[in-house]
Amino acid sequence: MLTGKQKRYLRSLAHHLNPVTQVGKGGVSDNMIEQINLTFETHELIKISILQNCEEEKDVVARALAERSGAELVQLIGKTVVLYKESAEDKQIQLPN
Repeated sequence: MLTGKQKRYLRSLAHHLNPVTQVGKGGVSDNMIEQINLTFETHELIKISILQNCEEEKDVVARALAERSGAELVQLIGKTVVLYKESAEDKQIQLPN
């Protein structure tokens, strides 16, 4: 579980990032979770965009992405989700205490 200070730090790092994938009409699929987990191997912090045609509520999509990928939900702002998952082998981000 991330502290408020850690979430603020991660939000500042995520500000300049571009979304790596999009959630569309099909919602959160197993294939999407697989791709997100592969992305976490190289990037500990990612953005995901929720498209207008997504039939589910954005907070439901954000929680589903975090739970199914095993990541921490850092931020949901507008239709953009920021997720963090610490890399076991290639840790790049040093979180504040």
